[in-house]
Amino acid sequence: MMELQDALSALEAQIEPGRAEGMAAYHKQTRRVLGIPNPALNDLSKTWRQSLTVEQRVSLASELWKTDIFEARIVAAKVLTQARLRPDNDAWDLIASWTPDFDSWAIADHACMAGQKRLVADPSRLDAVESWTSSEHMWTRRAALVITLPWTKQNFPKPAELEARDRVLGWAASYVTDHTWFIQKAVAWWLRDLSKHDATRVQVFLEQHTDNMKPFAVKEASRFLPLSEK
Repeated sequence: MMELQDALSALEAQIEPGRAEGMAAYHKQTRRVLGIPNPALNDLSKTWRQSLTVEQRVSLASELWKTDIFEARIVAAKVLTQARLRPDNDAWDLIASWTPDFDSWAIADHACMAGQKRLVADPSRLDAVESWTSSEHMWTRRAALVITLPWTKQNFPKPAELEARDRVLGWAASYVTDHTWFIQKAVAWWLRDLSKHDATRVQVFLEQHTDNMKPFAVKEASRFLPLSEK
């Protein structure tokens, strides 16, 4: 078992002097930023994934998240980012519990990447994610789209995957009148990724909802559509 202080010491050993200020400005952070490059976080999380049990990793991720240190929260998510994770109920519950704390794209996106693996492992968890779409917390609403990005990627989706795809498109449709930049960007991101594998659905969505979307979001969503469909 790795103690929290040992993990923090391992993180602090990777600090690059002079890096923290620039990172804090770029990510618009008011929390503590150590100044650690992402490759170093990847290496640490890989070591911990290989050396700790699932139960130990969940415990460590929980403690790291509670520190509210920028890199600690990111590496907490990375420790749980793995396709095959058994048992994974505690990991999923922990990741889902983090959503009210989301307040910046980097932390939110890393947590959602961990959550994507757990959703693919058990798509019934989409029922819980659907409840996020009505949250008053913008980052939680955004997370419902980011965490479901795997359903944009199948070239030959099975019926259940098509059903999930249409379900999330319904969520996206409910977002189009919300002109918050991060919400519009998330809708555009989902549509853009889907257009590489299912251009028809994206075209239908845009025909129905373009008038309610911000121009930048329409442009981003259309980026990979065939010219004849734009």
